[in-house]
Amino acid sequence: MKLRTKMVVAFLLVIILPVALLMLSMLLMNRFMVIPKLQDLPPDYHALMFQIGLMSLLVLIITALLLTSWLYSAILRPLATLQKATQAIKEGNLDFSLEVDGHDEISELCQDFEAMRVRLKQSAEEKIQFDRENKILISNISHDLKTPLTAVKGYCEGIFDGVASTPERIDKYIHTIYNKACDMEKLIDELSLYSKIDTNRIPYNFKVLPAKEYFGDCVEELTVELESRNIELAYSNTLADETAIVGDAEQLKRVVSNIVSNSIKYMDKKKGMIFLRLRDDGDYVRVEIEDNGKGIAAKDIPYIFDRFYRTDSSRNSSTGGSGIGLSIVKKIVEDHGGRIWATSKEGIGTIMHFVLRKYQEGSNE
Repeated sequence: MKLRTKMVVAFLLVIILPVALLMLSMLLMNRFMVIPKLQDLPPDYHALMFQIGLMSLLVLIITALLLTSWLYSAILRPLATLQKATQAIKEGNLDFSLEVDGHDEISELCQDFEAMRVRLKQSAEEKIQFDRENKILISNISHDLKTPLTAVKGYCEGIFDGVASTPERIDKYIHTIYNKACDMEKLIDELSLYSKIDTNRIPYNFKVLPAKEYFGDCVEELTVELESRNIELAYSNTLADETAIVGDAEQLKRVVSNIVSNSIKYMDKKKGMIFLRLRDDGDYVRVEIEDNGKGIAAKDIPYIFDRFYRTDSSRNSSTGGSGIGLSIVKKIVEDHGGRIWATSKEGIGTIMHFVLRKYQEGSNE
């Protein structure tokens, strides 16, 4: 039996049952108690009894109506609202608000239902955003893998067809193929790391690293690549010899490499320059990587560490990249307890700043 039907039955019982009981009690009183016959009572007494009975009946009816109204507002109305909300979710509509006042069980149920709706909507929006980012990533990776693959294929065909007829030319072709393969490996590695970032599963191996020695090794590795691109690398280090940091050597190297790669990507000068500076910043080691590239517009600086953000979408084809390099950099630096930011002037260049906490003997860091 539906709740509405039960309430109607309850309403009828509230009226009929007291009346039946009243009539039954009057009959019993008339049958077993020694009272004057009704016809022997004065007319005024008859009128008084009629009025009392009528008033009792009206009181019962009003009480039943008030009780029914209260039950309707407390139970049926919230349940009807909840039913509409359930139907909306069933149809895939999460853009509504379920507002029910009160502190009873049904009101609390409606409030829990509204919290569930909000969470479902957030999950749906997160999934849409995740799918959109995955499509962008797949598109970027596909494009950026196709470019070096085309080059590798072309140079291989050049070797097969005898275009590279001298040992020097063959060596140049092979060296180019190797570089393109390295570019593809880096893209695949970036894609793998991206999936780990989303699940917070970056495999860190923290160790105490002597700052001068560690960043000196990074500079030596970068110098070889930059010289082949006609870019000069200047390095300065004003840290004390004993200064050390706690970090993952591989992931911090990725930070420096990604920043430098980004500088190379947007280098627009015939003679490129990159400056890497280390300095003491109190409890931190501060690293600055400056270039003389095209620079970044002030309006773009707050967003350059966001996933897939590009300051110049029209340059996507020429610059390449998955669009997640700087977001990976930010994640790694923050996981090391540091922070990263950028300053830039259009046409002059960009400086990437990041700080890493110093290692203190006896600390837990």
